[in-house]
Amino acid sequence: MGKSDDGSDSMAVQLVDESHWDDLVIIIAVVSSKQKETSSTSGMRDTVETSPLLQYRAQTVVPGRILKMEEAIKNRDFESFARLTCADSNQFHAVCLDTSPPIFYMNDTSHRIISLVEKWNHSEGTPQVAYTFDAGPNAVLIARNRKTAALLLQRLLYCFPPQENNLDSYMVGDKSILSSAGVQSLADIEALPPPPEMKTPTQKFKGDVSYFICSRPGAGPKVLTEERHTLIDSATGLAKGV
Repeated sequence: MGKSDDGSDSMAVQLVDESHWDDLVIIIAVVSSKQKETSSTSGMRDTVETSPLLQYRAQTVVPGRILKMEEAIKNRDFESFARLTCADSNQFHAVCLDTSPPIFYMNDTSHRIISLVEKWNHSEGTPQVAYTFDAGPNAVLIARNRKTAALLLQRLLYCFPPQENNLDSYMVGDKSILSSAGVQSLADIEALPPPPEMKTPTQKFKGDVSYFICSRPGAGPKVLTEERHTLIDSATGLAKGV
């Protein structure tokens, strides 16, 4: 975290490399690409100035949660990882609401995705998927393995079918996850059964998700030893050429 007021000793260090937990599959639901009403920078400034919950979070919650998250990642403990991830995302947005004036980064579609995941996790008795939202409405969903990711995608496509008649552009990145989910066409999406944890068939929200991205954990930042390979001027801290 660091102690200097200028933040110069606050540094991120990679805990493990990307091969440590390569079972994980990430599906991002891009809910909206519109410009945010409140920018991340101004929103954080207002939150620091007005939210008592932020002070409690920073001083009491985060230090212990960081240690638990490090252990969960080191041990590849998905249950702990998922519970911590969801709880921290929810508290971050609670802090946004605790800001004056309140900040609303998530929207109805974001809330529906949370509900979908929570119902599934509850029905299984142990987390299958973790969700997290940054300062925006897009959902980052982390599945414990590819089989679970395929089941997640079936649920997402059932609830949020594409608006346009173009399945190819509705999935970006690793498109092979569609085959794993048994989806080859729009007709396959229409034939998907409602998730078993839903007591009654839920309403479908066609077009509420712009598209999905399927990815995997990637490499962290690399320390470069040769100045010629960097994009930042080490003397000025600015992008080269500026």
